[in-house]
Amino acid sequence: MGFSVAQYSILILILTQDTVHAQIRLDQSSAEVKKPGEAVKISCKINIISAEIRLDQSSAEVKKPGEAVKISCKISGYSMTSNYLHWIRQKPGQALEWIGWMITGSNSARYADSVKDHFTMTEDVSTSTQFLEAKSLRAEDTAVYYCAREAQ
Repeated sequence: MGFSVAQYSILILILTQDTVHAQIRLDQSSAEVKKPGEAVKISCKINIISAEIRLDQSSAEVKKPGEAVKISCKISGYSMTSNYLHWIRQKPGQALEWIGWMITGSNSARYADSVKDHFTMTEDVSTSTQFLEAKSLRAEDTAVYYCAREAQ
């Protein structure tokens, strides 16, 4: 009568205050069937799935209609190339509204039709920072603004 060594994976999440800082997956070698007394060789491969990814936004600002504003989003934990970074806002009492995206590292952007000539997205690759700028704010721009990285 033989016994089987099953294949398995273990996912380890490194957390602090509900924030995932890293995900590590341990994968065991393929399943084997052995007879009593036979040696069993088990290998384990460690895969780092992701490390801490952070998008740190500039501090909140209160502005008046007609004034300009430039919001920043500093990227850390991944390379600022070929990822989509989205800007989203939420006006008081309303649903989230997509403003646009920029492909990081390329200065290539796409805007929602409703804001196309009002907002400008730019980036500074040397500091891993993206910006959302409005030259002349309108009362209807009152909202909380977010930057978000598209999942891969």
